[in-house]
Amino acid sequence: MIYSLGLSYKNSSILSNKKTERKKTKEKNFSLPDKQTRSLVQSAEARRILSLLAGRSIKENDITAEAQGRPFLSGCELDFNISHSSDLTAVSFVKSGNLRTGCDIELIRKRSGATGIAETFFSETEKKYLSHNDRFDETRFYEIWTLKECYLKLHGLSVFDMAAVPSFITGDSSSGWSFTFDSPGSLPLLFSVYELSDNTGILYMAATVIEGALQLPEIKWFSSLSLACKIRAEIKAAPNPAQTVSPKR
Repeated sequence: MIYSLGLSYKNSSILSNKKTERKKTKEKNFSLPDKQTRSLVQSAEARRILSLLAGRSIKENDITAEAQGRPFLSGCELDFNISHSSDLTAVSFVKSGNLRTGCDIELIRKRSGATGIAETFFSETEKKYLSHNDRFDETRFYEIWTLKECYLKLHGLSVFDMAAVPSFITGDSSSGWSFTFDSPGSLPLLFSVYELSDNTGILYMAATVIEGALQLPEIKWFSSLSLACKIRAEIKAAPNPAQTVSPKR
């Protein structure tokens, strides 16, 4: 079995592709907003990473979607999931039978609606976990957010289904907090959460999950630049009973 998390940070090919996209749209006498251009370029970078992981060239029209909109490659014994945020692109990839994977990355930043998101979508225990030293902890928010997102993407669900995702936190501030996940499915799950940073204060949170195996991904960089990577938690979720671990700091 091959299970990897492929990453690319500020890849020079992204900048080159961005110039190409702008040139193409200018030639067609219309322009794309920067956000839309960035999305197109990041999608191309994700396909480049996926191609390298799969060992074959993958074009845009090679990727199709399940009924729920989840991307896949037909006729291949592999599964993948894509996420990007700011200058970082991630592809979780597994090659073996019926295994599935999901991933999510987020640039850690002040988010004006974070408290409202937590109030709407997080469990009561998760909301208490976010209050650290009498303040809203943005890093903890992104831990939970990326975990929930990668689980939703594993199953092709949307953010509107987030409130139904089981809680990832147990415990309290006095006895200590633990990550946990009571899987509603019949297959084991392994979640992993990573903190990615550079020496300028840039910080990302990444979460990935594999369904059907209990193995951590191999981290692979596909850009000349990379970020320091520290694992924050591993969460094993066996169908019965659930297994818990304490957060890694």
